[in-house]
Amino acid sequence: MRLWRNFLGKSELNILFTSVGRRVELIRAFRDAYSILDLAGNIIATDIDPLAPALQDVDTPYLIPRFNEPDYLTTLIKICRSESVHLVIPLIDPEIPVLAMHREEIQASGVRLVVIPTPSVAICNDKWLTYKFLKKLGIPVPKTWLPKENEIDYPQLDFPVFIKPRSGSGGKNTFRVNNVQELEFFSKYIEDPVVQEYLPGPEITTDVICDLDGTLLGMVSRQRIEVRWGEVAKGVTVYYPGILEACSKIVTALNGLGPITVQCIMKDGKAYFTEINPRFGGGLPLGIAAGVNAPLWLLARTCGLPVTIPSLGEYETGLYLTRFDDSYFITSDDYKQLARNHF
Repeated sequence: MRLWRNFLGKSELNILFTSVGRRVELIRAFRDAYSILDLAGNIIATDIDPLAPALQDVDTPYLIPRFNEPDYLTTLIKICRSESVHLVIPLIDPEIPVLAMHREEIQASGVRLVVIPTPSVAICNDKWLTYKFLKKLGIPVPKTWLPKENEIDYPQLDFPVFIKPRSGSGGKNTFRVNNVQELEFFSKYIEDPVVQEYLPGPEITTDVICDLDGTLLGMVSRQRIEVRWGEVAKGVTVYYPGILEACSKIVTALNGLGPITVQCIMKDGKAYFTEINPRFGGGLPLGIAAGVNAPLWLLARTCGLPVTIPSLGEYETGLYLTRFDDSYFITSDDYKQLARNHF
């Protein structure tokens, strides 16, 4: 990936975010980072919906095919070339394996895909593989079974338990199961499910950021107080040395690159690790406010610009996040223009 300079001599970096959806705060955080670093460049974004709110906050929005449609990859590559994109940063879990699988094609024109290596993506995308990976590292995990492989001894189960898809995101099709009858029903209802020991909580998410060379730059843990649509609506920053130590071990084993979020759930004062998502988490703004400015540090390191990065684990604790809805108003003409903005 070669960065270039504009006629004023500023470093210039163009970023493309895929499936930008509702991530307005994320886009604004990157916009602020551009300003702080006096960095030139454009923020480009794609989505399948012309009413995706974050499309209103980027320099150039594009509508593209869904990630599982035939023209998705070719369309994305054409946009990268047309817009002289330097970094591609995906924002939803289902898209990441597709992009990782086609890394060489995407990066052929000098673009850098900000996604961990493909074998690591496979581990994160499959909850069963995540469980085995964490267990091998010696990191605490909840008891886990695959019902379709007859690994569950029903009489030995301590209900309630938790069932979810092996490859799922956003809390979709996840259920607390209270007895054998419910477990049998949901094991058939959910495609390719995994069953885990039910943990009472609270749930802690740790946002981790690495540079493009894999150097760990920062981590910040936050407790989820309220979740809407799979994204934190209320939260608070917390500090557990054991959680940060485990996250560092996890990211190192995954050959970390860019943003990674690690989720764990507490039980009797001990953290049990459940999921890893190789993308920016929805609660990122809380981490930035607490002193872990992942967008700023990532851009600075990518462009070779000076930036002060505090020691690992150095951030403000007891900082609360509470969110509210805001609105964009789009005229019919604006909507039609967005809807026509296919590449």
